[in-house]
Amino acid sequence: MMRQYELVERVKRYNPSTNEALLNRAYVYAMRAHGTQKRASGDPFFAHPLEVAAILTDLHLDDATIVAAVLHDTVEDTAATLDEIREIFGAEIGALVDGLTKLKRLDLVSKRAVQGENFRKLLLAVAEDVRVLLVKLADRTHNMRTLHFMRDDKRARIAEETLDIYAPLAGRMGIQEMRDELEDLAFRTLKPEVYATIARRLEDLSAKSSNVIESIEHDLTARLKARGLEAEVKGRLKRPYSIWSKMERKSVAFEQLSDIVGFRVIVGTVAECYAALGVVHTSWPMVPGRYKDYVSTPKQNDYRSIHTTVIGPKRQRVELQIRTAEMDEIAEYGIAAHALYKEASGSGEVHPRLATESGAFQWLRRTIELLAEGDSPEEFLEHTKLELFQDQVFCFTPKGRLIALPRGATPIDFAYAVHTDVGNSAVGAKINGHLTPLLHELANGDEVEIACSDGASPPAAWESLVVTGKARAAIRRATRAAVRRQYAGLGRQILDRAFERAGKSFSEDKLRGALPRLARASTEDVFAAVGRGEMFSGDVVKAVYPDFKDERRSGGTGGPAASGSAGRLSRSGDQTMRLTFSADGTAQGAGQSAIPIRGLAGDLPVSFAPNGGAVPGDRIVGILTPGVGVTIYPIQSAALAAFDNEPERWLDVRWDVDGSQERFPAKIALESINEPGTLAQIAQVIAEHDGNIDNVSMKRRTQDFTDIAIDLSVPDLKHLTAIVADLRGKRTVSRVERVNG
Repeated sequence: MMRQYELVERVKRYNPSTNEALLNRAYVYAMRAHGTQKRASGDPFFAHPLEVAAILTDLHLDDATIVAAVLHDTVEDTAATLDEIREIFGAEIGALVDGLTKLKRLDLVSKRAVQGENFRKLLLAVAEDVRVLLVKLADRTHNMRTLHFMRDDKRARIAEETLDIYAPLAGRMGIQEMRDELEDLAFRTLKPEVYATIARRLEDLSAKSSNVIESIEHDLTARLKARGLEAEVKGRLKRPYSIWSKMERKSVAFEQLSDIVGFRVIVGTVAECYAALGVVHTSWPMVPGRYKDYVSTPKQNDYRSIHTTVIGPKRQRVELQIRTAEMDEIAEYGIAAHALYKEASGSGEVHPRLATESGAFQWLRRTIELLAEGDSPEEFLEHTKLELFQDQVFCFTPKGRLIALPRGATPIDFAYAVHTDVGNSAVGAKINGHLTPLLHELANGDEVEIACSDGASPPAAWESLVVTGKARAAIRRATRAAVRRQYAGLGRQILDRAFERAGKSFSEDKLRGALPRLARASTEDVFAAVGRGEMFSGDVVKAVYPDFKDERRSGGTGGPAASGSAGRLSRSGDQTMRLTFSADGTAQGAGQSAIPIRGLAGDLPVSFAPNGGAVPGDRIVGILTPGVGVTIYPIQSAALAAFDNEPERWLDVRWDVDGSQERFPAKIALESINEPGTLAQIAQVIAEHDGNIDNVSMKRRTQDFTDIAIDLSVPDLKHLTAIVADLRGKRTVSRVERVNG
């Protein structure tokens, strides 16, 4: 375990003016607070906060952050209180410990929704002071180093979370060394055999290539010196996780990787970076497409370096990174090494406030802005992980504004990066002056011009085609708004007819006065609720005209039909039902009033929509076809879009089948594993839930999977939902969903 003087010495190496008394006081306080507590390894618990503090000294952090690291577990795990810490160590350290205590209470290893919500809280906690995040990352690093002492199931969950969130978050903060270590530690836990194999291959390669690496270092150093450039050249092998990721991404074997060895060239100034690049490219041929200049266009985490790959000595491909010493420090330590952390006096003391000009912190701020967009926790986690994992391309607006996007981004992503309204109204794009499809993948340096239309709205399909979280969130919101407008339009038409049948006048002003009785905030909410089937039109009429009596609901047969519900749907054949109309054109069913349809008389055939049908429990709509009859669709049916411009054909109908023994048509689509007995298992589930199979079609998609479409009949939606739920639980069924025509 680290001694008291050792911690002080580590800090004094980079900050000679450190407050030794403060560090000593924190050491003694934490040691006494933790007392005889032990970790899973059997080591004293106090060793953990000391190791976390040691990791932060490598990042050259200020005294307050080091002290907060030493104290970060005291409030949660000992009798120490936050008030006591504030009193002894001051408000600044107290605030840091408070933020870390709140984070410690977040169990991120949990279900996706909870994980997403906790990740929101994590980012919000570090929004004001990123030092909280730096301590959290150091805490996770030491926990990963000692992960082998945990239970197997807990190890896997923590390692997966580290790979999903903490490692890429460290990368976004620019702390590459920490990211590499977290990735390797998680990789070794999740895929121990693969890790061991790659590590063994790297050891063999290192033994064989040591002379080659030294030779290239000496050769390159001599060439640079001959041109008057003093440079430090360092060669090293890539890490196991980095190699495995590239093998997976490019589907290549270890032997096919040609850039396992990388070299770093450290020079004095930015001008010398480009001079060194000239020496490299005039000495050896460059590999096309492998040059990237992050000096003139830094990454969002402040990373700056020139990357190039050449065919070096002995025809070996050599990957080079050329940078200054300052760039190298930022590349390794990220936001913790940012120049604006330092006092203007040049004393070397770390400033207690975050440098808000840092690109890494600006990214963090932009990510936190997503919290206000109203997405669900799962969506927020998905969007943020998209941002965490992607490398970048740099594009420009016609006016020269630089837009940084994830690799694989399209003009749609570009449009939303400019402004949400630009994305929502985008209809076309020009890239470098040429008309280009909106799904074209952008490249570094592209100039992108977006064509917009005021009446346009983003198709829902765009959501699966974009790669940025901001674009996905905006498209989802626009899609939801469009669906809500459709429901509201349908609800308005239903209410117009309902008030007309009731013989009452209808206006939005009158409806607005009834909002408190309907428990809705706006008339638009009422329209949407009626359209979705959450509220009956007759209830709205009653709310606007409290003295109105709905004759049909009270059991009477005379008078006009005032409710928006339909009459009974009665069976008159295998797949067809009929509504019977009286002489005055009012549909009759089982002695009850129904929707009045003027100008019709006699029996009107009523049938279900093809390809899926509808079952009791579905919100349904009737579409009138003169001379043919009424077709019943579930409200979620995509086929209803064909009738959007024909509101006069829409009928407000509903089920009235209480106690009926009838069955109704439905359709489900499955993807099953090709195993003996799979179809029998599926049929058994349907039978157990009182369903009947009418037709089955099967198509073998691959050797291992078969697509199955089943037409069945069930009593109601409850039975159908139970069938789908049970099928999803079967090991031999990889996917199942209901099909709506």
